[in-house]
Amino acid sequence: MKVHHILFAFILFIAPFLLKGQTIDDAKKWYLEGNYTQAKPIFEAEYQVKPNNASLNQWLGVIAFTQGNYREAQKYLEFASQKNISESHLYLGQLYTKMYRFGDADKEFTKYERANRRNKDALTKLTTHKEYADKLRRLVNRTEDIQIIDSLIVSKSIFLSAYKLSASAGSLQPMSNFFRNQPNNNHVLFLNERQDKIYYPQGDSVSGNKLYTMEKLLDNFGNEKQLSESVNQNGDQAYPFVMPDGLTIYFSSTGHGSLGGYDLFVTRYNLATNSHLTPNQLNMPFNSPFNDYMMAIDEEKGIGWFASDRFQPKDSVCVYTFIPSSGVTLLESEDETYLANRAKIASIKDSWKPDTDYSTLLKRSHMAVAEQTSEKGDFMFIINDEKTYYTLSDFKNASAQSLFSQAIDLENRLKQVENDLSEKRNQIANGFNVSSLRTTILNLEKEIENIFKEIESLKSRARNEEIRNSF
Repeated sequence: MKVHHILFAFILFIAPFLLKGQTIDDAKKWYLEGNYTQAKPIFEAEYQVKPNNASLNQWLGVIAFTQGNYREAQKYLEFASQKNISESHLYLGQLYTKMYRFGDADKEFTKYERANRRNKDALTKLTTHKEYADKLRRLVNRTEDIQIIDSLIVSKSIFLSAYKLSASAGSLQPMSNFFRNQPNNNHVLFLNERQDKIYYPQGDSVSGNKLYTMEKLLDNFGNEKQLSESVNQNGDQAYPFVMPDGLTIYFSSTGHGSLGGYDLFVTRYNLATNSHLTPNQLNMPFNSPFNDYMMAIDEEKGIGWFASDRFQPKDSVCVYTFIPSSGVTLLESEDETYLANRAKIASIKDSWKPDTDYSTLLKRSHMAVAEQTSEKGDFMFIINDEKTYYTLSDFKNASAQSLFSQAIDLENRLKQVENDLSEKRNQIANGFNVSSLRTTILNLEKEIENIFKEIESLKSRARNEEIRNSF
C-alpha cells in the first residue's frame, strides 16, 4: 500500500508536464537554448525518479548556479563531478572560485582541461575562468584588516533603514522620494548636510546609469551636472555617498574592472582641475564577486556601513557595520583559509580585536540622531581640501570676497527669474494665450541658463583669487 501511495503522489507531481506533452527531450532542448525556467521543472520531476543520474545533476547544477542558488548548485555539481561529467568541472570550479576555495577550483579546472584537451573553444573559455580565479586569489591576499561589528540581513527594498546616519553625515533616500516621477527601482539619492546639494544616478538600459549632481539655489534645485568622465565610464554607476569635505565620493559601479556586479569605489574631486581623480577600487572584504554597494561613513559616530548580497537569498541583502580607519592596513597571515574567511566575511567575530568591547559603538550605530537645525553660517563654499568658508567674513582677500558677493546677488536674481518663469507657465496651464507667452518663456529659460553659468564663473574666480592671494 505504501508503494502505491508513493507512485500515486509521483504521478500527481509530474502530471502537469505530461498533460502539456513536455518531455525530457524538450527540457534538454530548452537547456541548450538557455531557457532554464522552462527546463528546470521537468528536470526536477525526472530527478525525483533518478536522483543518481549524473546528467540530471549536471543540468540542475548549472541552472542553480546560473540563477544564483549556490548551495543547491554545489550539491548537484559535486555529484556530477564525481561521475566525471565534463561540464560540471567547469561550473564547479567557478563556484569554488566564488567561495574562495582556490585549491579546489584548480582541481576542477584541471579535470575540465584534461577532458577537453583537443577542444580549443573549451580551453579558451577555461583560460578566462582561470584568470579570474587568479585575480581573486591575489585580491584575497590583499584583504584589509577592518573590524566589522555588526551585520543585518534585510529586504533589498528597505535596506536603507539599516543606515542610521547623523545629520552631519547627510542623508540617503530612495530617488522616488525626491523625484516624484521616478520609478521605484531601489536607486538611492544622497543629500548633503546643508541640504543644498544632491548626488544621484540617471541613465538607461543601453548607456547605463551615470552619476549627476544638482545644487539648491535658494528654493529650487537646478544646474544639473554629470560627474567627471573618470567616474562615469562603462557600466552602471550608482549609490553615491559624499563625505562632509564635499570632495570625497564613494560610489558603486559595474564597470571600472568590477569583480562581478556592483563593486565599491572611492574618488576625490580635484579643485585644481575641476575634475575627479581616477577612482580606486576598495579592497576585500568590502568587495567580492557579488554585488557590493552603498558605502556610507558617519564621522560623528565613528561608524560605517556597506551592503552586499554575497550568498544571500534573491530579495535580501546584508548590511555590515564597521569601524572606519584613516588608513589602509592589510592582513598579514600565511594561512590562506584564514585570509579567505576574512575576505568573504565568514564570521564578523573573526575581525574583532582581543579584549575589545564594541557595545558602545553598537548602541551608537543603532541610534537615530535627531536632525540638526543649527547652521554653521550663511553658505558652504569649499576653497580647498583644508578650507571651507561659511560667511563672507571668512574671506581673506577683498577681491575674492567681492566676486563671491556678486555670485550671491546673482542667486537672488535667479530666484526672481525662476519665480517669473513659474508664473508664466502657470498662465499657460490656466488657458492664457500660448503664442504670446512662448517667446517670454524661452527668453526666461535662456536667462536662467546664463545666470547659472555666471554664478559658476564668479565662484570659480573667487576661489582662485582667494587661493592665489591668501595662502
